Amino acid sequence: MADLRLSDAERQDALDVLSEHVRTGRLDIDEYGSRSAKVTSAKLVSELVPLFEDLPSPRPSALLATARPEPVVPSARNGNDGGGLGAFVMRYSLPLSIALAVIVLVLTRGRLLIVFALPLLLVLFSGWRRR
Repeated sequence: MADLRLSDAERQDALDVLSEHVRTGRLDIDEYGSRSAKVTSAKLVSELVPLFEDLPSPRPSALLATARPEPVVPSARNGNDGGGLGAFVMRYSLPLSIALAVIVLVLTRGRLLIVFALPLLLVLFSGWRRR
């Protein structure tokens, strides 16, 4: 990954994070002064790494942006993305249940309004499953 130049906002964010570590007692004032001087003079993201590698979260946004792994995009060409039936059901259950609810509503001439609870339950369930 390329070593990008820091913006003024990223430097300020790093200083804010250092201040948070002083506030929580992880850094003393002398160490804060030393590290903040290095943050102020830093030009590249890689110069921030040694200043924060011994500290837990929070981290400066510049370090978080470079530490993100590349997303894995499944190949649609071979048709074998490992999703299977479960992925199909999770992807299409809401649109299919809405269509089914509308069909039942039309066929029963509005007597079964309760069928609209099915899509709502599926939305709530799918939101719960993603957490």
